[in-house]
Amino acid sequence: MSRRRDQHEAHPPGRTEPTLGDIGRLDAPRAPIADGLPPVSVEPRRSHEGQTVSRRRRHRRRGWLLPLLLLLIAGAGVLWFNQNRLRGMLPRTDFNTVLTQAQQALQDGRLDGQDGTSARELFQAAAALEPDNDRARDGLRQVGQAELAQADRALQAGNLAQAAQQAAVARELLGGGSDVDRLDHAISGARARQMQTVDVVDEARQAFAAGRLSGPDGAGALYQRVLRADPDNAVAAHGLDQVGYALAVQARNAFDAKDAATADASVEQLAALQPNNGALPSLRALQAQARKQDNSALDAVLKAGQDALRTGRIAGSGDDTALAHFQAALKLDPGNAEAHDGLGRVAQALTVQANAALDDGDTAQAAKLLGQAEELAPKSADLAAARARLDKASAVKSAPPAAPAAAEHAPASVAPPAPVAVSPQQKEAVALLVQRAQLAANNGNILMPPGDSAYDLYRSALAIDGNDEAALHGLQALPTRVEGQFNQALAAGDLGKAGDMLANFAELAPGNGAQGVLGNRLAEAWLDRAEQQLAHGDRIGASQSLERARKLAPANPRVLDLDVRLRRGG
Repeated sequence: MSRRRDQHEAHPPGRTEPTLGDIGRLDAPRAPIADGLPPVSVEPRRSHEGQTVSRRRRHRRRGWLLPLLLLLIAGAGVLWFNQNRLRGMLPRTDFNTVLTQAQQALQDGRLDGQDGTSARELFQAAAALEPDNDRARDGLRQVGQAELAQADRALQAGNLAQAAQQAAVARELLGGGSDVDRLDHAISGARARQMQTVDVVDEARQAFAAGRLSGPDGAGALYQRVLRADPDNAVAAHGLDQVGYALAVQARNAFDAKDAATADASVEQLAALQPNNGALPSLRALQAQARKQDNSALDAVLKAGQDALRTGRIAGSGDDTALAHFQAALKLDPGNAEAHDGLGRVAQALTVQANAALDDGDTAQAAKLLGQAEELAPKSADLAAARARLDKASAVKSAPPAAPAAAEHAPASVAPPAPVAVSPQQKEAVALLVQRAQLAANNGNILMPPGDSAYDLYRSALAIDGNDEAALHGLQALPTRVEGQFNQALAAGDLGKAGDMLANFAELAPGNGAQGVLGNRLAEAWLDRAEQQLAHGDRIGASQSLERARKLAPANPRVLDLDVRLRRGG
């Protein structure tokens, strides 16, 4: 029974009670009632408060749109700027494989090539796959740095072609730079030196073929020049060995022929070029043996020369004069200091005799004696002064005879010559020459340069006025001045200058006993230097210093001792 029916049955039909209906079905959709009228839609009425809430909801939805849009734009930017990193996070089998192979090739030193397996080719292939990849670009930079380092090592090893090739690759990969520029400059300089070296080697070969072994333009000196610039030059080293062998053969042949002078010269040249030459010990032994054999004959000749000097047999015809004996001694031993000193003493004696002849008015005999002395000691200060006296006496003899009044007071045996007048202009010129000579002497220009040396300037002054006391005194004082400069140079350690002053002293004062003393002092100084050089491992320098000492004092025990130490390796 329906509910409607129940309600009708519960209440009488006369009165209808109001009812709420089924409240639980209020929200349920209702079917349209077929009432025969057209459907009408009615907008629900909204209150003002409801409209405000609706608008707020719409504004709230619009407020979320702008931050969301900005967030999307920022995310896109992050993705763009980090695309390399993000790309690296993605699986890229080909790129990573090529990059790994390139790194391995770089570690193995396979920098460049044309077979596709070198570091340069592989990094370039990786860069082609990922043009903006930093790892590929950094790999190419590392290859450039490695090429630069290998080019530097090739330059140090003298392989200029390889160095230039690798430097070009480094410039291409690195885009230049100061290191590449420095290397290119060094390679260019090495090439220039190499071309010069080739020219010098050719010149040395020509000198060797012509038999010019020694001297500044000889094959030995030229090969040494190449080795100083390029110590590892095998061609020059072999050439110097050839020169050393030729000098050793030359020395042995001279010993066999009893030619002591040539033998000694060859041995000394070999010692200067190759102090460690294996033939030197045997040659030194032959040299000592030959000298020992000649010593008795040499001593006899030197003694005969000294005896002739004491008895006044200075020079002249025959073989029993001091001049003849000392010259014979030099044939046996060209470097014999006692023989050279003897010839200097002969020149001194001849000069004394010439002065005596001038005192006697015998200008002809004086000229003859001075001519002989000049052959032995052309730069002797005493000889130059005597020559000035001779020139003055010759000028006086050629002057007109003296007036009769002056002749009355002169001795009957001597005809007084007329004095030679010197004009004021000549006196002024002499004074200027003497002043220049003194300045040259103070500067150490004793015998050089020609014409402007102290010796030549004093002689020029005496040629104008042979009686000028300042010129005569300055000329004869030159040996003493040179000795003082020798002492100064020796004290300062300037052994080269001391040697020059010793040579000047020997020319200005031949036969002076101080020469031997000065020579021994200089020899000791060279030996001291040789000891220091040997202590620092400079065997070549020590050998050269030893040879200088040997020439000054060959019999010095220290010379023999140091020679043995050098030959035994220090």
